[in-house]
Amino acid sequence: MKKIIIDKVVVNIGVGKSGEPMEKARKALLELTGKKPSVRGAKKTVRDFGIHQGEPIGAMVTLRRDTAIEFLKRVFAAKKNVLKESSFDNFGNISLGIHEHIDIPGTKYNPEIGIFGMDVNVVLSRPGYRIARKSRKRSTIGREHRITKDEAMNYFKEQYGVEVQ
Repeated sequence: MKKIIIDKVVVNIGVGKSGEPMEKARKALLELTGKKPSVRGAKKTVRDFGIHQGEPIGAMVTLRRDTAIEFLKRVFAAKKNVLKESSFDNFGNISLGIHEHIDIPGTKYNPEIGIFGMDVNVVLSRPGYRIARKSRKRSTIGREHRITKDEAMNYFKEQYGVEVQ
């Protein structure tokens, strides 16, 4: 029950405006992951930036199981297998940024799409975490069963050969 697994990998591109740049971001995510991205709207209206509430300003994809693991290996290769300790939160999850999506191995530059930066979030879990999400008899995950920052760092070192600085 203590075995750590990757629950999901969420890839997000924040464009900041709708229209053609938004479509290019969706194509880039589709090309990278092979999954259809979903569009995310603005939470609030910001007049200075010309953004209205509900206007599509970002695209994201959630990857699970084998596709998540394969994508994560490519992302670590783009980061040269080095992660910062500050990328880990206290619950064992990790968030990191990619400056240019063409840095990811297996991706070629497409002049129709351009270059985008992205955020990659990895959620770790253990067997038994479902108890916090189910609808009937929901409960909390015990403190001893939660994934700590140190356990997450050791997991990535052992499983993926990543160096944590």
